[in-house]
Amino acid sequence: MAFKWNKWLPRIALLVLCAFAIIALVLSLVGIHSVALPPENKYGLVFDAGSSHTSLFVYQWPMDKENNTGVVSQTFSCHVNGSGISSYTKNPTEAGASLRPCLDEAMRVIPPERQREAPAYLGATAGMRLLRKQNPSTSDQILEEVGKAIREYPVSFRGARIISGEDEGAYGWITINYLLHSFTQYSAKDRDWVHPTSAGLLGALDLGGASTQISFLPTESIANSFRFRLYGFDYGIYTHSYLCYGQNEALNQVIRVLLNDSSSSSTLDHPCYPKGYNESIEVASLFNSSCANNQTKPPDAASKVFLVGTGNARLCREAIRNIFNFSNCSHNKSCGFNGVYQPRVDGKFLAFSAYYYTFSFLNLTETHPLPVVEDAINAFCDRTWKDLNTSYPKQNSTRLLNYCASANYILTLLLDGYGFSNTSWENIAFQMQAGNSDIGWTLGYMLNLTNMIPSEMPQTLRGHEEGPWVASVFFIVVTLALAIVLLLINFFQ
Repeated sequence: MAFKWNKWLPRIALLVLCAFAIIALVLSLVGIHSVALPPENKYGLVFDAGSSHTSLFVYQWPMDKENNTGVVSQTFSCHVNGSGISSYTKNPTEAGASLRPCLDEAMRVIPPERQREAPAYLGATAGMRLLRKQNPSTSDQILEEVGKAIREYPVSFRGARIISGEDEGAYGWITINYLLHSFTQYSAKDRDWVHPTSAGLLGALDLGGASTQISFLPTESIANSFRFRLYGFDYGIYTHSYLCYGQNEALNQVIRVLLNDSSSSSTLDHPCYPKGYNESIEVASLFNSSCANNQTKPPDAASKVFLVGTGNARLCREAIRNIFNFSNCSHNKSCGFNGVYQPRVDGKFLAFSAYYYTFSFLNLTETHPLPVVEDAINAFCDRTWKDLNTSYPKQNSTRLLNYCASANYILTLLLDGYGFSNTSWENIAFQMQAGNSDIGWTLGYMLNLTNMIPSEMPQTLRGHEEGPWVASVFFIVVTLALAIVLLLINFFQ
C-alpha cells in the first residue's frame, strides 16, 4: 500500500518541531544550571568600645574563602553618640541603649536573609580595662547591658568582652598588613591569589585615649611572641600595650606631675597649654583614675588649682618625659620604657588613631624630616589661645587646647619611648584609612575570627538546590519522551 505523504507530512513536521522544542528546553535548563552566579556574602559586626567613644563596623566576605581566611572588606561604619561605655558607671543600661541607633542602621545594610547568621561581637579596650581594675562589678554590669541590647537584634551575638592590650595591638597589625596586601594579593599573571614576601610587612603604632600599642615583626627571635595563622602562613610578632599611656591618660599624668613639682598650691603653670589660656580645675578629679595610683596627691594641695598656659614646647617636652622611666631596663638595654622588653624597631611603620588625628590637624601626615616636624610643632606651641581660637573657630576647644601637648607627647613616645631616631623617623607613615576601610583592631579581629567559620561553596542557583533541579529536568524529559512515543504509535497504526 502506497504511503500517503500528504496525510503524514504535517504530522511528521509537528513531531520534528516537538523534538527540537524538547532539545531546546533541555539545553536551556542545562545552560542555566552550569552558569555559576556570584557567590553570596556573609556578614559580621564588631563594636570597638574605646575609652572615649564606641564605633560599629560591619564587614562582609564571600562564602568561598581563600586558605580558610575570609577575604573581608568593610561595608559600613557608624560612630555611637556619647562617650565610651566605661563612662556609664552610674547608669549601665544607658550604655546598651547608646548602641541601638547604629544597630538600626546596620540592619538596613545587611540583607535580611543574612542577619541571623551574622556574628556580632563587642570588644572593649583600655577604658574598660581601667574600670575593671577599679570596679569589677560595674564593668561586668556594663558588659551585660550592652550584650542585652545587641541580643534584641536578629544577629548571632557571640559576646561582649574586654580584650587585652596585646590582642588590640596584634589585631591592629593584622588590619594594616591585610589592607596593604602584605598577606595575599591577586596576581593577574597567575590568575590567582598569591602570598607576597614578608619584606612588605609593616609595624603598627596605635594611640588611643587610655592605652598605646606597638606591634611589629622583629628581626631577631623573641620569646612570648604573639602567634597566629592567616592565609595558610604562620606569623609571630612582638606586641605590647602600655595602659595609662594613651593620649588622654598620659596628659592627665603630666598635670599630676606638674602639680607635685609646683611651688604654688593654688596656681599651676602648664607649658603645654597656649599662652592666654587659664581654667580652674578640681584637684580631686585628677586623682580619680586608676592611672593615678602611682602618683600621690600633694598633702598641701588646695581643693582647686588655677591652670595657666605658658606655651613653651621645650618645657612641655621636659614635663612629658617625667611621666616615663627610661632607665630601668634589665633586658640588655633592649627596652621600650618603664623596664618593658622591646626589640629594636625595624622596618616601616604605620601610625594611626590619635597619632593620625593630631598630625593631620598640624598638616604633618606627609613624610617629613624630623627637624621639619619639630619646627612645625614648636611654632604651633608658640601661638596664643586667642590666635588659635580666631584661626580655628569651628575646632573643638578641648582638642585645640591639647594639640601642642599631644604633638609633643607623640614625639616623646616615638623617639624616647620606642627608640625611633632621626633616620628611622621617615619610616613612619601617619594614616587612618586604606581603600574604603578604617585602620584599627576590629578588621584584624574579624579576619582572625573567620577562621572559625566553616568554608562554604556558593550555591549555583539562588533559592534552589541542585537535587530538586536535576529531578525536575529528568521528569520533564521523560514525560515528553513518553508523549512522543505514544503519538508515534497512534499515528502509524
